[in-house]
Amino acid sequence: MTKILLLSDTHSYIDEAILKYVKQADEVWHAGDIGDLSVTDAIKALKPLRAVYGNIDDAKARVEFPENNRFMCEDVDVWITHIGGYPPKYNMRTRHMIKEHPPRIFISGHSHILKVIPDKRYNLIHMNPGAVGKHGFHKIRTMLRFTIDGKNIENLEVIEFPKR
Repeated sequence: MTKILLLSDTHSYIDEAILKYVKQADEVWHAGDIGDLSVTDAIKALKPLRAVYGNIDDAKARVEFPENNRFMCEDVDVWITHIGGYPPKYNMRTRHMIKEHPPRIFISGHSHILKVIPDKRYNLIHMNPGAVGKHGFHKIRTMLRFTIDGKNIENLEVIEFPKR
């Protein structure tokens, strides 16, 4: 069983409240708009990190992290990208690959809106953890955590922080 912490849109912000949850995870996944790399450095000092760059990220972040990160976690095919759309409105960049070779979990950030949407057409779960940083229009900062046990995705939990 692997305990996952999923976050996005930190926009250069990280604090002890976020790091408390990082310490409880086996892996941390970041869906882009990292901002300053001190954010990912703080996470990597504690736990393994899988991340992608987002539209606000600079050249340093784009050298360190890919635009798309597709991998297996236990027996679950995962695809993380920053701007990907959501069911059934995937964007042009992701639509063809989802149709041809759908992952089991499709993760994107960017919107600052927390969403977990099952897509029965492609037998996948779309996740957007919202935004945990303090920059943007969102009022509540959010992250997701869940477990992967073999092929099973379980114990999904929304983590909310007080209003900014």
